[in-house]
This record gives sequence, structure tokens and C-alpha cells, in this order.
Amino acid sequence: MTKKRCVVVMYDTLCRHFMPTYGNEWIKAPNFERLAQHSIQFNNFYVGSMPCMPARREMHTGRYNFLHRSWGPLEPFDDSMPEILNANGVHSHKVTDHHHYWEDGGATYHQRYTTFDLVRGQEGDKWKGDVEKLRDPLYGADRWPESQRFPMMKQDNINREHMDRTELQPQYKTFSLGLEFIERNHEADNWYLQIETFDPHEPFFTHQEFQELYPHEYDGPAFDWPPYREIREDDQTIAHIRYMYAALVTFCDQQLGRVLDVFDRYNLWDDTMLLVNTDHGFLMGEHDWWAKVMNPFFQEVAHIPFWAFDPRMPECVGESRESLAQTIDIAPTVLDFFGIDRPWGAQGHTLSARMQDDDPARDASLFGVMGGHVNVTDGRYTYMRANVTDDNTPLYDYTLMPTHMKAPFSPTELQRWDKIDGFDFMKGCQIMKIPTRTPPAMTSKDNPMGRARLSTLLFDVQNDPAQINPITDEGIEARMIKLMLVEMARNECPEEQYERLGLPAPKRMGKGHGNDVIELPSDEAIKAACVLGTAASKEAAEHGGEGFPKLPFHPRQQFPSNLKMRPGYVFSQGSEEITT
Repeated sequence: MTKKRCVVVMYDTLCRHFMPTYGNEWIKAPNFERLAQHSIQFNNFYVGSMPCMPARREMHTGRYNFLHRSWGPLEPFDDSMPEILNANGVHSHKVTDHHHYWEDGGATYHQRYTTFDLVRGQEGDKWKGDVEKLRDPLYGADRWPESQRFPMMKQDNINREHMDRTELQPQYKTFSLGLEFIERNHEADNWYLQIETFDPHEPFFTHQEFQELYPHEYDGPAFDWPPYREIREDDQTIAHIRYMYAALVTFCDQQLGRVLDVFDRYNLWDDTMLLVNTDHGFLMGEHDWWAKVMNPFFQEVAHIPFWAFDPRMPECVGESRESLAQTIDIAPTVLDFFGIDRPWGAQGHTLSARMQDDDPARDASLFGVMGGHVNVTDGRYTYMRANVTDDNTPLYDYTLMPTHMKAPFSPTELQRWDKIDGFDFMKGCQIMKIPTRTPPAMTSKDNPMGRARLSTLLFDVQNDPAQINPITDEGIEARMIKLMLVEMARNECPEEQYERLGLPAPKRMGKGHGNDVIELPSDEAIKAACVLGTAASKEAAEHGGEGFPKLPFHPRQQFPSNLKMRPGYVFSQGSEEITT
């Protein structure tokens, strides 16, 4: 191999269970199947920090961030993978239509690349200024149910007027710019390209050429933007949304094919790494919910697809790997490919050994969102630990960049901050400790699932991949708590997080690379923290009885009955039929 180049293709909200190579039989995605034949497929790849920008911070730093801060920009003390590449003579280039990069909470990310291109127009991006339409309270009212109207949808409708054919959609433009970079630089050495599209994130907008691939009966209003809440729609509407998402996935597949074509044209398979990933999945009505930020994070959201091609291992293409991996591993993998050591604070590991021999790099993967459940999986079981206090406190953001998604922290928030010595990974900085604003969706009991949705849960995801039946086993829970505590300690988890979760705090011995020696609490202390099994907590018993909360996981069929899944991914069949 005479040259070294790397291409990362990143999607937003690409659901694993909609992928043909992960078991789906009805999605039309031949290029994802083609990708699997040219790469290694990871079957146990998980999110880390949720949702969009926290996941991207992990792609830069190789470490979890959801225990220390909410959605926000890269921090001054962060080690950024593309910036490290730049410092080592590797040109980094980004093309993206992911509009969160030009909001307050994402503005530091794209500047870390040597060069970049930004494409406008996704999801209500403040792009096209049509004053009269934006002022008209009825503009676009025919497109959305009254309960779903909000200003971003109005802006999105205006933007769509400038996308009257597929070639004008942001995703198409993004891939075109990425291919332009490859065409210009396919003979050059030492470069990294990230082609990152917002699709198939909602709204699920495509043109007729893709929608007609999924014919179905639907007589409701135009509807391709599911809300972030429990399901209130009828079964026909749920099926319609799934087909709209499927059409957008097929559009994504088409664009992926353009990348594979250019790899074939210039024989980039000889010397160019290719990674294809996403930040998270999406609930399409499973568990009676829409979207991705409704706790807890079920498999549909947390268990994500990932493919990797390493030109140093051509003999491994077409194979799959079972060892645990997750988003924090991407930065170390890219750096390792270019012969660069991962930064001291990184917790992720290069995937090279797992690609070669499926050698495990970790016993467990941690994942979650600031202020929500803290979750851990060992590949067999997934444990979802809820807060033990109704107000979900204590909880703090640790930052030098006090911005939320679309605005700075408010004066009220900033009146309550303390200056403290930072954590080891913050490189000696004194930082702001600010009480966290927890979204109501993370704590409110005023929803159909009530307390059950916010309770601690344990699933055997190997035998119950759809997470229909929570289990109660104190021994398994205790073991999963130990795994969780080790990973939390390696991340320098703030002390108050253990209090919020009702967990005994471990001790972290030594510093470095996330491989610290961890002294766990006593078995007695861990047993006392268990809330499942025969010794269920009083609160769990009150709300669910018999050791665990009763969860309404059965009411809806997972997919329309006329659409089949391949063996290996089994969905529960509920009592209701979806009419298509």
C-alpha cells in the first residue's frame, strides 16, 4: 500500500433494522448490500453519547461526553481527530448538509477540518427568506396536523420549494461535493474525507421516484415528520411514516452507490479506508413511541449499523464481527490507520484488531444522554439505570463553552455557576459547573407510559432483541452494575451522577487512556443498589409490582404484516393489525 487515504460516509438516523444486511427483507438498498460485500460488518456496534452533536463530539475525541455535559460545541480542551490529522500532515476535508453545525451548539466542529463545504436546506434550516410566507399563519397549514405545526416546519416547506427535483436536495449536493473532492484528489496521498448527510433524519422527504417504490394505502394529510412523543396516530399513518422513511433510506442507498462507484473507478480499494456509520437510530412506533430522545434508549435507537473497509485486510471483506464496538472507536481507528497515536484522553480503541480477528477490546459499552438513563451492554444483556429521585438531581454541565443547541446558556443559568478545577481530561483548565436544564421528556411522569418508562430495566437482547420482556435477575443486574461502574469511572464520571442514579461510587486509580485500574465498591454495596429481582425496590414494586414495572411494549405490531424480516431479527407481533 503506497498511499493512505480515508473516506467516512456518515448518515443521521440510519436504523439498523431497516438495513438488508441486518435482517430486513423489504427495504430496497442494493448498495448497502454491495457495501457489506466490500467491507466488514459490525453486528454489535452501539451509540455512546446521544443525540446528534454529542455523538459527533465522540467522533472527534474518542471519549464519552454525556456524563459531563449536554448538547454543545467542542471544548477548548478537546482533542479533535481531524485537527490531529492536520497537525500530522493529513489533509482533512468535510462536506455536510447537517445544519446543526451552524447553530450555537455545533459551531466549533467544522472549523477543525483543513477545508470544508456546507450545504443548506435540511430540516427547517433558516435558509430561504420568504417574508410573506413566514408571516402568514396559514402557510403550510394543509401539510401538517394542527398539533404538529411549528415555525421550523413552515421554513422547511419554503426550503422544499427550491428542491423540485432530486438533484437539488441537500443530500445529493453533499455527495456530489464529496465526489468532487475525490475526483480532484484521487491521486494525492494523505487525506481524510468525511461525507456527512443529515438524511435519513426526519422529515422523511424524497421525490416521487423513491416514494413509488413503496406503494401503500394512505388517505390522510401529507405527513413525513413524526413528532417526538408517544404514538397517537392510527396504524395506517404509522405504516405510512415507515414507508416514507424507507423511501429516504433508498435515496441514501443511491448516493452510497455513487461513492462505491468512484472507489471502483479509481481502484481506491487498494489504499483507501472506508467507514460507513450513523449517530443513532429511531423509534418508528416500536414501544409505542416516535423518535430518539425518549428514554430509555431501546435497541432501535442504540444498536446501530457500522461497516469498515481497511485496505490492509482485503482477505476480511464480506465478513462480519461480533465484538462490541461503538462511536468512540472511530477516531482511534482513523488515527491508527495513518500511524498516529490516539490522544491521551481517548477511551475508544482502534478497530483494526477486531477487523482482523474479532478480538474484543472491551467487556461493555456505555451509552446515554445527559440527564437520562445511563445504559450499559455486554452484547448479551442491556441494563438501563434510571434516576432514583423525582427531580433528577443533582446534575451539572461542565463546560467552558456554555451554549445549548440554538442559544447560549441563559443569564438565569449563568447566575448559578461555580468555578472548579476540571477533570484530568480537561488538561488543567478551571471550568464552569452549571446546574443542568433537564428536558421534561427525561423526567415527566405525565405520559401514557408513566413511571414505567422512567424505571430501571434489564433485557436479554440476544434472546429478546425487540426488548419486549424485561427480566428480573439480581445476579445479572449486579454484574451489569459492575460493568457500568467501571466504564463510568474510566470516563471520570462526576460524583453526583452516582448519587442521581442511586449507585455506590467506585475509585479510579491512576490516569491514562481510559485503562485505569478501578476499585469497585463491595458486593454488599452493589447488591444494595439493585432494584430488580427478588429484592425489588419499594418504588418499583409500587409502580409495577412483582419486581419490575409493567411496560406497555405489546400494543403494536412492529412492522406492517405484509412486510417480512429475515430470520435473526424477530419482532413481536401484537394484537393490532396494520392496514396497508
